[in-house]
Amino acid sequence: MAEPVPLTIRRDWPRIAPATLERFKDAPTGFVVDAIGRAGALHHGIRPVWRGPHFVGSALPVWTTARDNLAPYAAINFAKPVDVMLIATGEYEGAAVVGDVVVGMMRNAGIVAAVTDGLVRDVAGIVDVGIPVYARGLTPNSPFKHGPGTIGLPIAIGGQTVEAGDLVVGDGDGVVIVPRWRIEEAAAELAAIREKEAGMDALVRSGAKMPAWLGARLSGDAVRYVED
Repeated sequence: MAEPVPLTIRRDWPRIAPATLERFKDAPTGFVVDAIGRAGALHHGIRPVWRGPHFVGSALPVWTTARDNLAPYAAINFAKPVDVMLIATGEYEGAAVVGDVVVGMMRNAGIVAAVTDGLVRDVAGIVDVGIPVYARGLTPNSPFKHGPGTIGLPIAIGGQTVEAGDLVVGDGDGVVIVPRWRIEEAAAELAAIREKEAGMDALVRSGAKMPAWLGARLSGDAVRYVED
């Protein structure tokens, strides 16, 4: 049986138009989730390594075998500005998949964030690099560079399937994936959600103790009260 090739690479794919990305600029991940049916976030174990800025970009999916980062390094060569590199490791915890050097090279290629279901290292250097990095944790253990791995092909990460060119949005609460075919739907819904959230914020500032809809719910047939 032939050995697998070290890398399988999709060279290119359509990216999200800048005007479309602009519609999600500064949109909280909670708003984006609500725009696509209250789901789409990666597992909560994938957290910011540092409190980086909000980001939005096109998905650059990478799969790598455990304790190896040949594919993430190689993927930088196929990145385009405003890509987000998502690295699936199968939740491997034996070694970091990236550190500050590879993250710095990602930044130099125009990648705006890196997300992995594995671990990372060199957190002080990552902070200095300045782009957001999300991972399941930290370890000083380092990887090898043998492969196999894939670039630009679908991956499973954090409970979501990610394809090249999907929309990726991240902030302090986590990371959300919007499938490419739902981006326009999400963008259209987002305006209404922003308006709704602004109204709820105003309600809180006014001193309200509950939303208007809750009063009707509590006085309806769906509640049974028990008296002493």
